Amino acid sequence: MEELPGPGPEIRGPPVSQSHAPAAHYDRVTAAWRYLLGEELHYGVFDEGVTDLAVATGELTRRMIEGGRIEQGVSILDVGCGTGAPACRLAQEFGAHVTGITTSEEGIRAAQERAKAAGLAAQTSFELRDGTDNGLPDASFDRVWILESSHLMRRRERLIGEAARVLKPGGRVVLCDITRQRPLDLAEVRRLREPLALLREVFGDARMEGLGDYRALMEGEGLTVDHEVDLTAATRPTFDAWQANADRYRTEVVELIGERAWTAFRDSCDVLAGFWDDGTLGYGLIAASRP
Repeated sequence: MEELPGPGPEIRGPPVSQSHAPAAHYDRVTAAWRYLLGEELHYGVFDEGVTDLAVATGELTRRMIEGGRIEQGVSILDVGCGTGAPACRLAQEFGAHVTGITTSEEGIRAAQERAKAAGLAAQTSFELRDGTDNGLPDASFDRVWILESSHLMRRRERLIGEAARVLKPGGRVVLCDITRQRPLDLAEVRRLREPLALLREVFGDARMEGLGDYRALMEGEGLTVDHEVDLTAATRPTFDAWQANADRYRTEVVELIGERAWTAFRDSCDVLAGFWDDGTLGYGLIAASRP
């Protein structure tokens, strides 16, 4: 399967440096990204008239809730839980019992603090686990929630396999992420070497898939895909919002990660916007159920 550059570009087979590996990268940038990306640390869905990033990121979470058919009291595995914002929302709004997993120790610490401050510690747990080999029991969750973390896992088939394995009969998996919209040949990758290197520096090591690839993986695990949405156009304003935050919080961000990293982040938003505009990358949401 072709590996497409995106946040964290690569060509098939290179070694992953420790500085670009997801856990090390997110441990380093999480505090700064709360200024740059907002508290939910993910893209936003900007419906007509929406300009506020917090509203837009909340809308993306709502779309995930809708696709996952989240119900009162369900048990949820949140794969790549970030700093726990969606997990806490699910616990608070639905009385859900949420287990968040991530390979980032900083993410675990921040998520635990968030849950404790919100009085949700009894409904949530955050654990250091790999989404492609989570070690959790078979058929132990009603829902598996994968919000913008799959692009950081090279063994994509193992991620979906583990999601299917831990689902109870009748359970659902819901996933959203940056998607590959078209292939890049080697000549184009070489021509784009500098902007792709910038994205890898800012966002870490990653690989993009198309929604069709996720569908095939889910169906291969015996899941029934029944919800698929292209959110490319709706997520495009995210980059303008991120740049505005970079300008607004320049002092705070520079204190945390330095001037060079601040500049790289701001420039990377232009690169991503260009990939959205020329049809190389986009954003999608897909959900499936276990019979």
